[in-house]
Amino acid sequence: MTRDASPDPLSTRLGYLLKHAHLRYAEASASALAPLGIDGRELAVLAVLAADVPLSQQDAAVRLGVDRTTMVALVDGLEAKALAERHRSPEDRRRNIVRLTADGRNLLRRAEGVRGEAERRFLSALPEADAEALLRALRTLITEA
Repeated sequence: MTRDASPDPLSTRLGYLLKHAHLRYAEASASALAPLGIDGRELAVLAVLAADVPLSQQDAAVRLGVDRTTMVALVDGLEAKALAERHRSPEDRRRNIVRLTADGRNLLRRAEGVRGEAERRFLSALPEADAEALLRALRTLITEA
């Protein structure tokens, strides 16, 4: 008895596709960043903290879309690796301003190169125009939703 070669019914569902694409990209990104001693979440924090405007932990958490407790843990980890440091805000002593150290800035530059290469490899299954269209479409969904 032969089975009908019908497509997976989940393969037409946006949530399923986004979830599994994210899982595969996260695995590829984690493997690429592992030799640098950081993960994707830490890289995102480094990138946000590299802005020219000093950010408090709370401001950085809002930009990253993470809760305060998660942000504290992420900054604790980056401090332990000497990649970031907290300073009391001169305007509000209850707020911590988080800045990258020189090592943090150097690692960010290296990690962004690694991340970019991992992203290019991940998207290489698509023609370049399709990869660019995918990124544009995702940006639109995020900003317009």
